[in-house]
Amino acid sequence: MDSLTTGTLAGTGSFRCETCGYVVTLTAEDALPECPGCGGDAYRRASLFGISPSGRFARDQPRRRTPDELTSLLDRARAAAGAPGEYLAFEEGGDLRVVPLSREWTRIGRSLAADVRFDDPTVSRRHALLVRQADGVRVLDDRSLNGVFVNGQRVDWRVVRDGDEIVVGRYRLVFVEVASRPSQAEPEEARV
Repeated sequence: MDSLTTGTLAGTGSFRCETCGYVVTLTAEDALPECPGCGGDAYRRASLFGISPSGRFARDQPRRRTPDELTSLLDRARAAAGAPGEYLAFEEGGDLRVVPLSREWTRIGRSLAADVRFDDPTVSRRHALLVRQADGVRVLDDRSLNGVFVNGQRVDWRVVRDGDEIVVGRYRLVFVEVASRPSQAEPEEARV
């Protein structure tokens, strides 16, 4: 994509300074400013993830959790959830948040109407939807600017499974399924 250096942009979005990497977010009527970081005037359309043409994260992708980190997060989320069901788990400010998915539609975004709300400029107002149906749970990109990623791959929609990592803006959410435990009254053979 060619560099943008002057004029009014024909669209809303985020733009990265080619000199220092500072990101500015503009609306359709905003003129390109002088870069607040370095004073530069050359920008490229930005993505939080530096997406490659294949739709995968490019070299500057946020670090994915290691298998041990994911296992630890899943164990803590299941303990915090308590009851059987489907949940989203994520860390925010050092704390683990576990959100039950109890309705057919769960909206994720920056909007005040979102069920899972992130007040962060990397998250679109209407970023993603989680849809619970009889055949499973799907995540859908709700026309977001930075996209929705499942296990490192950009998706428009995808069925999610226990332990799948969903990236929305700079937030890494994990889909968690807590299965019902066999009751203590059941004979040992029935639990096999």
